[in-house]
Amino acid sequence: MTAIAAGGSAASQRSALARFRAWAANPWGRPRFLVLVSWIYAISSILPVIIAIQFSFNSGRSVSSWQGFAGFKWYWGDPTNSVWHDPTLQTALFQSLKLAGLDMIVATPLGVMLALGLARWRGYGSGASNFLMLFPLVTPEIVMGVSLYLVFLYLFTFIHPSTLAQVLGHVTFSLSYVVVIIRGRLFSIGRQYEEAAADLGATPWETLRLVLLPLLMPAIFSSLMIVFAISIDDFVISQWLSCGAGCDTIPIRIYSATRGAPLPSVNALAAIMVYFTLAALVLAYLLFRFLTRGERPAGGHGAGAGGMVGDMGAF
Repeated sequence: MTAIAAGGSAASQRSALARFRAWAANPWGRPRFLVLVSWIYAISSILPVIIAIQFSFNSGRSVSSWQGFAGFKWYWGDPTNSVWHDPTLQTALFQSLKLAGLDMIVATPLGVMLALGLARWRGYGSGASNFLMLFPLVTPEIVMGVSLYLVFLYLFTFIHPSTLAQVLGHVTFSLSYVVVIIRGRLFSIGRQYEEAAADLGATPWETLRLVLLPLLMPAIFSSLMIVFAISIDDFVISQWLSCGAGCDTIPIRIYSATRGAPLPSVNALAAIMVYFTLAALVLAYLLFRFLTRGERPAGGHGAGAGGMVGDMGAF
């Protein structure tokens, strides 16, 4: 019996080794190296964020030495230095949310209209207009920030560094992202639905309102969330167009605090920004799944995921 068991164990080891060799040598299998690189990138990107969030729950004042778990002390528990009780941190949080909200409200409708116009324009100058639309995407943000500052300083002198200037800067920078996402959705759905509506007697306005806009809703919500993420995370444009402490955003406040002796409340402020961004992404995913439920084949999940990548990652 011992010999039989030993022979069976050796056979199973050889079989496992053969399966591993076949798995490693299969040129038509899943690209394992790319999966490994993806996991390394994901871990290296997420780990610093997790560490920063961890120190927002530190019981002591250090942001480099863990001194125990203190709950939400630096969020609202500390009577002086928490985000809830520090006026400067509150101002930065409200300013970032205000800019992100106004950017979403202004940039998304403008981007939708611009994308529709560029997608349907077939006349002289359409190529140049499409190139100019992509220009903010390839322009370094520092160049964009300096350029906007000089424009408001020498050309539009009635606009001073303020919240209004920051909103205009954010809209200018994020508008191209909305256009690219909406145009990707327009090209993916084609023009057959508009032509069918026109054949059935719909006016251009009815076609836009009843056919095209509902089909564009997944891309519109994706654009809203991407604009929110871009705006709430922006530092360069917000800094160049800032009016001082009253216009400081979360990135500006974090940068200023790290140059001195930062408290864990700064980490808590950064963590709040991460929470808002994650909530926006989850909301975008749920809305996308709801709005595209009729576009996915029964029992299939790949079409929805692929469509979301096509809409949100077209740029």
